[in-house]
Amino acid sequence: MSDPTPTPSETSATSEVSEASADATASAATATQEASDEFVSAVGPPSGIRDADDPIVLDDVGDALDEMYGSSMVEVEDGMMVTGSVVRIDRDEVLLDIGYKSEGVIPVNELSIRNDIDPSEVVSPGEQIEALVVQKEDKDGRLILSKKRAQYERAWGTIEEIKEGSGVVTGPVIEVVKGGLIIDIGLRGFLPASLVELRRVRDLAPYLGRDLEAKIIELDRNRNNVVLSRRAYLEETQKEQRDEFLANLAPGERRKGVVSSVVNFGAFVDLGGMDGLIHVSELSWKHVDHPSSVVTVGDEVDVEVLEVDTDRERISLSLKATQQDPWQEFASAHQVGELVYGRVTKLVPFGSFVQVGEGIEGLVHISEMSQHHVDLPEQVVTPGEELWVKIIDLDLQRRRISLSIKQAAEGGIVAAEYQEHFGEHAYDDEGNYIGSGIEGEGPSEAEEAWTAYYAEQGDAPAPEGDEPAAAEGDEAPAAEAEEAPAEPAPEA
Repeated sequence: MSDPTPTPSETSATSEVSEASADATASAATATQEASDEFVSAVGPPSGIRDADDPIVLDDVGDALDEMYGSSMVEVEDGMMVTGSVVRIDRDEVLLDIGYKSEGVIPVNELSIRNDIDPSEVVSPGEQIEALVVQKEDKDGRLILSKKRAQYERAWGTIEEIKEGSGVVTGPVIEVVKGGLIIDIGLRGFLPASLVELRRVRDLAPYLGRDLEAKIIELDRNRNNVVLSRRAYLEETQKEQRDEFLANLAPGERRKGVVSSVVNFGAFVDLGGMDGLIHVSELSWKHVDHPSSVVTVGDEVDVEVLEVDTDRERISLSLKATQQDPWQEFASAHQVGELVYGRVTKLVPFGSFVQVGEGIEGLVHISEMSQHHVDLPEQVVTPGEELWVKIIDLDLQRRRISLSIKQAAEGGIVAAEYQEHFGEHAYDDEGNYIGSGIEGEGPSEAEEAWTAYYAEQGDAPAPEGDEPAAAEGDEAPAAEAEEAPAEPAPEA
């Protein structure tokens, strides 16, 4: 059995451990006291405690901490501009730390002026952004913020300053909407389609994503409305070019161009710097119901410059001036007294109009319709009827042709373009129609018809040139008829 009495060496070791533990406890107490003293000196003694030697009460420390936390928290109000750090990005919202008791929430529709955009394309984690307080506390107790409205607030001030100055802004096209484009200028600036270029543009899709410069023409902060005009900007920047273009353009000059638009009163043609107008009356020598029946957008055309108005910057063009004048062509190929073939197009109280060429109509006066008296044109002709008429007057300067149905029936020289339809032998040296038959070729169709007619009647005419012989020979049959006894009449 061992002796429980500690040896001198064990006693010495135990004493050393006890002394070390006492030293550690004393050191810890000293450190705690020092920390407490530093805290009290930093925040000051709690209310009601004046003696530094008095013990610190736990409730007093909590009040001091609440006071410190409250003094460090940001105060917010509706409509206030705040700055914070992005702490989280979700599909529907972004959380922003602005130093408030809770993180602010930016709904996705309040994140950007662009619609249907991915939040990660607008902000990134840790990014410092500016936002406007929309609602200090919603029904769920959340702080609702808006980056878009903060951007509006900043942008409006800038835009108003620009409007007072040059009025020119630059931004990318972010949307193609009905009637125009939306440009990001910090605000949603609307650029009407008619103001995108110097001429109206039909397809706006190629402009999406492009940076455009435009001039502010309307600004309404109350309605949050900004209207832009790129055409106004181009007109200012290109004035020198336009002046030079107009100076080098002279009436009578022929230019190539592309039809840029078709309207009720004509068509606009891009001449490579400016647009000129072809009035509907200058589109064709023929009657034009609508310009779209002659030209379409994109057509390349040759035009003649009629007039250049440098003050109003307007160019008048003609398409028909580059084409053959059908009246001039008709007058060159025909003369008074010729027979031409035409179609009745319209009846009027004083006669009828007959088309005798492409885009050429002449008038048959009611007095020239028949040898007999005519009260109404429809007594003689009907619309659509085709017939021969004679040219009795041709006034190229006034572009009028007088025709006659009555005189055409009397015969005359047939116009050259119709002669080939009647055979090479149908006309004499002067152009008069003599029929298709010639000597040695047998009877004509007309002669055959008459022969058949007389055969049916049983009274064939004597051949031409045998009239004297036929006359002498008639006496014998006559005498024989006298000598022959009369046959008795048949009995009833």
